[in-house]
Amino acid sequence: MDGRTTRSRGVEPGDWVGHSPFSDPGRHADVLAAVSPEPEAVHGAVTGLVAHYRAEAAVLDDERVSEVDLRWCERILDAGLARSPQLAGRPDHLRGGGCCRDHTLLAVAVLREHGVPARSRVGFSAYLIPDFHADHVVVEQWDGRRWVLWDAEMPAAFGAAPFAGPPFDVRDIRTGVGAPFVTAAQAWLAYRRDGLDLSRFGVHPSVDIGGPDMVRAYVRLEAAHRRGDELLLWDVWGDGADGAPEDPVGSPDEADALADEVADLLVRADAGDTAAEAALAALYASDPRLHPGTVVRTWSPLGRTGTTDLVARTTTWD
Repeated sequence: MDGRTTRSRGVEPGDWVGHSPFSDPGRHADVLAAVSPEPEAVHGAVTGLVAHYRAEAAVLDDERVSEVDLRWCERILDAGLARSPQLAGRPDHLRGGGCCRDHTLLAVAVLREHGVPARSRVGFSAYLIPDFHADHVVVEQWDGRRWVLWDAEMPAAFGAAPFAGPPFDVRDIRTGVGAPFVTAAQAWLAYRRDGLDLSRFGVHPSVDIGGPDMVRAYVRLEAAHRRGDELLLWDVWGDGADGAPEDPVGSPDEADALADEVADLLVRADAGDTAAEAALAALYASDPRLHPGTVVRTWSPLGRTGTTDLVARTTTWD
């Protein structure tokens, strides 16, 4: 960790310029600085480096697919640059395994390296699978006037003919129920306040991970990413960490109440309420149920579980 790296975030856009420990490229800073911060250039670089471990499984061997658990931007770059100094336009056999979280983390790292305020947003996409909201992580960057949400995994042309739903601008994505992207906080509040059916919110229609328990857990994950802890989607911390990926923190009622409070602050902060942003920052720092501390349990989609030391940057697999 160097002087550019911070674990804390304030409430102003400029507070999202410094790297987090997760986005810090370390000795590869010059590589990211050489990538133009324009979205299409960023998209080309991050998708050239990383192939989706599930959607593009056919192009990955066992060794490279295991990189989905690398977590740290510097480690992802270590693995990728050992194969080739080129980022964009790589042949498939030189790409490593990852997912939307990794595409977004790398994109955020490029933007931060260029002094652009950027952060990752956790929620559910309505445009990847018909009649389904798939868990997804996208980029949010400050354009000088407002926060703009965009998808680093997809080219700009994707929005004109998405896999699911009507056309939209993949470089300026609308959020909310009925929009192309629903943040975890928006989905949770719509469920709790308006009875939104969350049965079609999850990892994939063929995977039995989703529904209210997952969305509730993703509210905590969204808060963690907001505060600079860009954890893996399968990291779990707190009282339920040893049980299952979607276990609650404390009793179900306590977990619901915590998700209600955090989701409300996130949605209000997104609407420009700086007092809510400050309250979220204070709550995240003070409530051990929210911030991960130094150790998390990792439930890898590769079928292994382990304990990850976030300080030593090591995972001991069971």
